[in-house]
Amino acid sequence: MTNVRRAGIVIKPHAPSVEGILKMVVESLEGRGIACILEEAAALKLGRPDGTAREAVAAASDLVVVLGGDGTLLSVAHHAARAGVPVMGVNLGRLGFLTEIPVSEALSTLDRFLADGGPLVSPRWLVEARTGDETAYCLNDVVVTKGAKSRMIELAIFVDGRDVADLKADGLIVSTPTGSTAYSLSAGGPILHPKVPAILLTPICPHTLSFRPMAVPATSTVGVRLLTGGEEVHMTLDGQRGGAMAAGDLVEVRKAPFELQLVASPRRSYYDLVKEKLGWAE
Repeated sequence: MTNVRRAGIVIKPHAPSVEGILKMVVESLEGRGIACILEEAAALKLGRPDGTAREAVAAASDLVVVLGGDGTLLSVAHHAARAGVPVMGVNLGRLGFLTEIPVSEALSTLDRFLADGGPLVSPRWLVEARTGDETAYCLNDVVVTKGAKSRMIELAIFVDGRDVADLKADGLIVSTPTGSTAYSLSAGGPILHPKVPAILLTPICPHTLSFRPMAVPATSTVGVRLLTGGEEVHMTLDGQRGGAMAAGDLVEVRKAPFELQLVASPRRSYYDLVKEKLGWAE
């Protein structure tokens, strides 16, 4: 039996039916004597005064339950990974690739995890992105891309300090295997199983068709330096955080020293998920 005494709950506030499933999950957990650490939006839904800031939920919990879409899960993934806290995602969004558990299976999956969580956990490693003195972590990808009105940008790409290529494109996606089914896939990258030890480099609309996506060992450090100036260029992490880049700026991406413990559905494999969500090979 898992040792869960406190369960954090994070929600997508405007998702249809979120209030009903929130009440069901809270009642199930509290019925087991497990304290619920509600993020502020969830506490507001239930009329409770004890809401916790989203970024602080994982550190105060032994399990985090996400009721929402993949974006909601991504917003807490790096916090949960650093805290060593497993995350269970219940899909109230559209795709639900990370929040793979449907509402109809939420309580049964929660019961099974609390009884014997180990077999349901799917470890997902993150990447660390370092720019100057700042370090951040993400589950899916680091993206360097031009602004909406900017021209093509030029990037120098390094792997373990070696010059790999100068890329002229709209941008570059550096993704984990988990992130291979996100933005990278839309840009023409391959699907990598979460257990594949690789970092994926996928160009966004490259100037030359010979620049194809490339997978490098997960032990690598990938460097991306912006060569062009005078353009609007951004670096984003998991599509949610980031900032502007200037000519000469360097971001270094490597495997993070911790993993996310993602609770997977007991009823479907990763291959089932790829077929169901992406229509792969159908």
